[in-house]
Amino acid sequence: MGLTLDFGTPVNTALLVYILYSVQRIIFPSTSKPTTIPNEFKAGYSWMPKSHPPTVLYKTYTPKSLEPFSGKDGGRILLAIDGIVFDVTAGRNFYGPDGMYGNFAGRDASRGMAKQSFDLEMLTPIDQPLDKLDDLKSDEVENMKGWIEHFSNKYIICGKLVENGQA
Repeated sequence: MGLTLDFGTPVNTALLVYILYSVQRIIFPSTSKPTTIPNEFKAGYSWMPKSHPPTVLYKTYTPKSLEPFSGKDGGRILLAIDGIVFDVTAGRNFYGPDGMYGNFAGRDASRGMAKQSFDLEMLTPIDQPLDKLDDLKSDEVENMKGWIEHFSNKYIICGKLVENGQA
């Protein structure tokens, strides 16, 4: 049996020419320099971001020291769940002053998250002791843990919440 090349069909001929051309381009690539510089590099290129994101330090907060972080005037937004403080500034549309969860901003949101209620009576006044959450049912505790897991995966943990006078 001998090897025979059959160029009988135009498709076979076109494929062979394309394959030979592709192999030639790989083995002998073009060495000519581009005639124009791409527009995005005219002013130079840097991998550095335009500004460094704000540094977040892990801190201890009290209800009184957490309260200013409610997102008013474009500031940071923090909230606490079960003693864990989250920086939810990235979710300003939800947790900012006009967001549907805005009343949790700068506050301990544990009871509200557990009961899935956004009512103001879910919030403990900032000058009172932290809510011990002793009366929560097991499904409400599980619900709160689900929110903690969700927030832990989405937002930065930036501190812990302790009683007033302990920070």
